[in-house]
Amino acid sequence: MARMRKKQRVMLLVFGGVALAMSTILVSLAMRDSIVFFFGPSELMEKEAAGEIAPSRRLRVGGMVVEGSVVRGQGETVTFEVTDMENVVEVAYTGILPDLFAEGQGVVAEGSYAQGKFTAATVLAKHDEKYMPREVKDIMKHEGEDGSYSYAPES
Repeated sequence: MARMRKKQRVMLLVFGGVALAMSTILVSLAMRDSIVFFFGPSELMEKEAAGEIAPSRRLRVGGMVVEGSVVRGQGETVTFEVTDMENVVEVAYTGILPDLFAEGQGVVAEGSYAQGKFTAATVLAKHDEKYMPREVKDIMKHEGEDGSYSYAPES
């Protein structure tokens, strides 16, 4: 009788372990689709060249809006370039830009990247003179201590 109880406890523990492992796997698979990766323009271009970015994959690109790159098209369509002071990515966005969006300011765009062009579904601008997302700040290592910005694309 005691032997049977011990066997039942072991079976219960094994079943519980398998159930826990299966639920962990299912949760991680479900979360994988909702994770949005952040890249700077240079890293984004490297990942695309290596074939690591699927066109349908949702991701974020951040950096500074290049001076003179904002072009307003038909309706609410806007294109602009984002730089990390090394490379530039063209971003297309249809919608109303945030009030604080401006050339020479930090920006994070969320959307998809295919064939060298980033199509944004959302554009976020920094909210005051001192704030910048940590990821953008890390990318902008070349920026001056005073927060000044200067980037001129090579002609």
